[in-house]
Amino acid sequence: MTRCLRKLRCFWLLVPVLVTACSTTQVKAVWKDPSYLEHPNRIMVVSVTRSPLKRRIFEDEFVRQLRARGTDAVASYTVLPDSKDGDQARIAKTVKEQGADAVLITRLVSKKTVKVHVPGTVYYPPRHYGKWRDYYSQGYQAVYMPGYVAEDEYAIMETNLYDARNDTLVWAATSETEVDGSDQNRIKSYIGIMVNTMIEQNVLSR
Repeated sequence: MTRCLRKLRCFWLLVPVLVTACSTTQVKAVWKDPSYLEHPNRIMVVSVTRSPLKRRIFEDEFVRQLRARGTDAVASYTVLPDSKDGDQARIAKTVKEQGADAVLITRLVSKKTVKVHVPGTVYYPPRHYGKWRDYYSQGYQAVYMPGYVAEDEYAIMETNLYDARNDTLVWAATSETEVDGSDQNRIKSYIGIMVNTMIEQNVLSR
């Protein structure tokens, strides 16, 4: 509970969004084009990274969660080779060939480290002190645990959704994910919150 309370911060959202406060991922800002009133039927998912393995992991998980929530999706790596993932013309051609009406692009922007001071505590070995002699001796047995500085590392991510018909941005979010635990769990948490946020904001169908 103390860990969650420490991580609760006040932040401004350009559009109200529902976020689980104790999640490993926190949405820091989100924007939606108010004129975009449709729901994409098929999304091309593109993960911008130099690592082919990370690209596949991110895209596969996005596709899995989007499909689980009722929106069809295709991972770009399955139809676009790694050697062509920076070719904008090729990507646009592939999006059209796949019948995608939206493109979701995600990338790591940066990382940051937050230092947090953890105060020291005094530990008393459990024992009875109904008599003054017991209480007096217990005072000498108190053990002091000194404080320390903990470092939490966060990955800053950008997630953008584009209307494939005119290549315009219709939804965007910036998030922070704590770099702690397994990579797979962090990825699932981050993607789950992105998908849920789009649903809450009526970008995706419920």
